[in-house]
Amino acid sequence: MISPASIDLVFETARVEEVIGDFVNLKKSGSSYKGLSPFSDERSPSFMVSPVKQIWKDFSTGKGGTAVSFLMEHEHFTYPEAIKYLAKKYNIEIEETEQSNEQKQQANERESLYLVSEFANTYFQKILHKTDQGKSIGLSYFKERGFTDETIKKFDLGYGLNEWQAFTDEALKQGYNLDYLSKTGLTIVKGDKRFDRFKGRVLFPIKSMSGRVLGFGGRILIADKKAAKYMNSPESEIYYKSKVLYGIYHAKQAIAKEDNCYLVEGYTDVIQFHQTGITNVVSSSGTALTPDQIRLINRLTKNITVLFDGDAAGMRASLRGIDLILEQGMNVKVCTFPEGEDPDSFAKQNTLEELKAYLTDNAKDFIQFKASILFEESKNDPIKKADTVRDIVNSISKIPDQIKKEIYIQECARIMDISESVLFTTLAQISSKASKESAKQSAPKPTYNQDPNMDPNQDPREGPPDNYPFEIIKNKAPVAKVDVQYVLERNVIEILLLYGNKVEDFEDLVLKENAKGELVLEPVVNQLKVFEKVYGDLHDDEMEFSNPDFKLLYNTIINRLHQDANFELKKIINIVDQNISSVITSILMDDDKHELSRWNEQNIFPKSKIEGLTQHVTETILRLRCHLIDQKINEFMSQMNADKNEQNKEILSNTQDYLSLKTLLSRKLGKVL
Repeated sequence: MISPASIDLVFETARVEEVIGDFVNLKKSGSSYKGLSPFSDERSPSFMVSPVKQIWKDFSTGKGGTAVSFLMEHEHFTYPEAIKYLAKKYNIEIEETEQSNEQKQQANERESLYLVSEFANTYFQKILHKTDQGKSIGLSYFKERGFTDETIKKFDLGYGLNEWQAFTDEALKQGYNLDYLSKTGLTIVKGDKRFDRFKGRVLFPIKSMSGRVLGFGGRILIADKKAAKYMNSPESEIYYKSKVLYGIYHAKQAIAKEDNCYLVEGYTDVIQFHQTGITNVVSSSGTALTPDQIRLINRLTKNITVLFDGDAAGMRASLRGIDLILEQGMNVKVCTFPEGEDPDSFAKQNTLEELKAYLTDNAKDFIQFKASILFEESKNDPIKKADTVRDIVNSISKIPDQIKKEIYIQECARIMDISESVLFTTLAQISSKASKESAKQSAPKPTYNQDPNMDPNQDPREGPPDNYPFEIIKNKAPVAKVDVQYVLERNVIEILLLYGNKVEDFEDLVLKENAKGELVLEPVVNQLKVFEKVYGDLHDDEMEFSNPDFKLLYNTIINRLHQDANFELKKIINIVDQNISSVITSILMDDDKHELSRWNEQNIFPKSKIEGLTQHVTETILRLRCHLIDQKINEFMSQMNADKNEQNKEILSNTQDYLSLKTLLSRKLGKVL
């Protein structure tokens, strides 16, 4: 358990924009920041972060909350793990009790897989540095590759003993469950036998963007023809190869800062670049590049530079990855190294300045790269040249941005010495074909009205009799019905969250008798805090909220403010559960939504809610009270119709009282408007 004092300190210290900035490329937008959603595939930003309110909101999925809830959503942390992550990031010491073996086994499966992986990471490092075999074989290998002690420690490099069960036996001894050892792939279980998967291998831990160990890559060092040279952890509930990039944890900040990501092929390529001084580099870990991996980079930058060695066959195979990058709306450059060199060897043999200069001078636009690779094979063959041109135009067709398409077509025409009009025609043909195929795949299937006497297992579209009646029902959007009470209750909560402690002069209209003996509404000004005004008016009617989330929030806010007049309302989000936290975020971030549409660029400036606050508060309360009174009146009328006896007099009297109150409130509302 983590002490409440430690949790409070973490919440007070952590800055939501800094925490999320480690995972998403945020750009300033007014008083907030915006970026691409890390929870959905999008090209226009719908993700907002508010430094003032210390919350975030993803308008594409509806998710939102604090820095802690972001880590829980994005990294699938438990609440304690999110707190620990932030404590580590901000160098905060936290008080907690150590988990027993029984508690470890009681942890949920996903967390247990993480715990096992973290233990393995620590164990393999210990073997590398503390055992004779680890030092003589594993450490010697890393030193031969030119890695320094600092680099080895930075990437948590390790070694697995060349023994069948050394790791498994130690893990079981420490109380870890064999089932989880098997599911992470660290232990291979065959009947009664157990084997260490990474026996006799140097190990590269594969981490998530937040630094959690997801799996391992292992390279065997002993001569064994039956064993694969490289071996990765199998996929599990926490490790999906297609969604992970090796080195992203160490590279994320540099990628965002440099606004560019270098993409290489192997673990040692990444490590050697880091050691040389270029840290905005990641690897696809030996797998073909996937859309999910590209989207991971897209959160941090729009620019990717793909680095290839001099192997022509490997470069051709990687051309498919370039089209995938273009489809995501990203900018691609390609850089190749001299024959016989790869990123690892080239970085090791050159200084930081030399490496930077080489990358700058040799990074080509993807069209120039494709043309140089394919043109050599087709320059003496008109048919092959035509295929090459079509291949390049096909890549250009993947680009979402129309302006970029046109510029690249012009560049292709210049390089391949062919007219732009022919290329534009070809591009139109390719785009039209792609659109038709996409439309076929996404077209909704029509629904049918089927006669009740027809065989229910028969599809009416498949060969019914000519005279059998059935009709296509056109898909119509349902008419949305506004829940007035929900909207009004939400507005009250919004007022409390944004302005609850703000002091305002509220003008109330009170019935008084004039000189003629007539009852008239006269204005009376009271200086109150907003929450006092809301509570006083709603309490008079003894009305309760109908929405359970709003009811809980209303009572929580009012109680807190009554107990502590200086309570910071933004802290409410830290003391409620995740569902309520999401409700609060949606309310608080509504004001920031307009910044996504960039209205200010069109000289349209939405009015702030703070303008005319007293009128907004008074009007909202009056509308809610009128609506709740209407419900009460309807309730009384239903009782009178159902129960015709002496009680009707009492019901009728109550109804008349509420009607009189509604008349008064309506007159006040008219004055406010």
